[in-house]
Amino acid sequence: MQIGISSFGEVAPAHLAGHDHAAAQRMQELLVMGQLADETGLDVLALGEHHRPDFIISAPEVILAAVAAVTKRIRLSSAVTVLSSVDPVRTFQNFATVDLISNGRAEMIAGRGSFIESFPLFGQDLKDYDALFIEKLQLFLKINDNEVVTWQGKHRAAIDAKGVYPRPAQAKIPVWIGVGGTPASVIRAGQLGLPLTIAILGGAPAQYVPFAELYRESAQKAGHDVAALQLAINCHLHLADTAEQARDEFFPPYSTLMNRIGRERGWSPMDRRHFDYLCGPQGPLLVGSPQDIIDKLLYQHRLFNNTRFLAQLVIEGIAHQSVLRSIELLGTQVAPAVRAALGQHTSATTTLPA
Repeated sequence: MQIGISSFGEVAPAHLAGHDHAAAQRMQELLVMGQLADETGLDVLALGEHHRPDFIISAPEVILAAVAAVTKRIRLSSAVTVLSSVDPVRTFQNFATVDLISNGRAEMIAGRGSFIESFPLFGQDLKDYDALFIEKLQLFLKINDNEVVTWQGKHRAAIDAKGVYPRPAQAKIPVWIGVGGTPASVIRAGQLGLPLTIAILGGAPAQYVPFAELYRESAQKAGHDVAALQLAINCHLHLADTAEQARDEFFPPYSTLMNRIGRERGWSPMDRRHFDYLCGPQGPLLVGSPQDIIDKLLYQHRLFNNTRFLAQLVIEGIAHQSVLRSIELLGTQVAPAVRAALGQHTSATTTLPA
């Protein structure tokens, strides 16, 4: 099982052009996190696209290219690319460029996004939410398969026998589908035979098992080899030398983040009692000591038989050295123990099916 980290690049914005020192510092910290993940043997670094003041990553491909230049092994992915509101041609070119810089380590997780800011920002109509994603995914996959493309759709100008360059170092950019709680997206991934990433950011992991079953059933009905499917699970994670330290470090920034989003969406406020429950043996938060995380990753693997785990970090409000210690423990203690327990050894240089 591959094990990696993901980040949305949380930041407290200064709203001062030319004086946003927090943003500049956060960007440098992301590069250091990528380097450490590579050095400690983790398999994947994934960066999520957002267009809000409290997240710094709006152009994940640019940051991934910077990380590519200072790393050697780790695979580099978005988490997710909001494909509905971008141009698939330009997006392919960006990822192909990252792939060339990294010598074949680029990936993309395509999703519809959990926020809607990108739609009006890029001139898209929210009523086309589903149609935009379907059409643009189809175009991206066609470009991924063909150097010269002829295509016509509803939401973008037609392409008449035009080449799309550069081409990646890999035969194709590996494309994953990222989902939260939408069965239609799970079915689509299965029908296309594409790798699937399930984000478990609330609710017990066991509640998401039907999504994994639906994914495999849809792939089998479409004629794909179920044994070859790639499935990733994405959960929030923070590690420290003791469980108490990990929870004490993680609760304040995590609850602040979730309560801020919760006010927008009408969620109940999170308190420490609820947080500790979510950190329990069958909860969605992987916050604790190395042994706690080893146990939970093996528990999740029994549920999902997943081929990848992405640890979503929260970095605003946690000391940078504590974030780095979490990555270090994940790479040097947790990942080797999990792979040994599963009788596996994986390398970040292994190319996954596109």
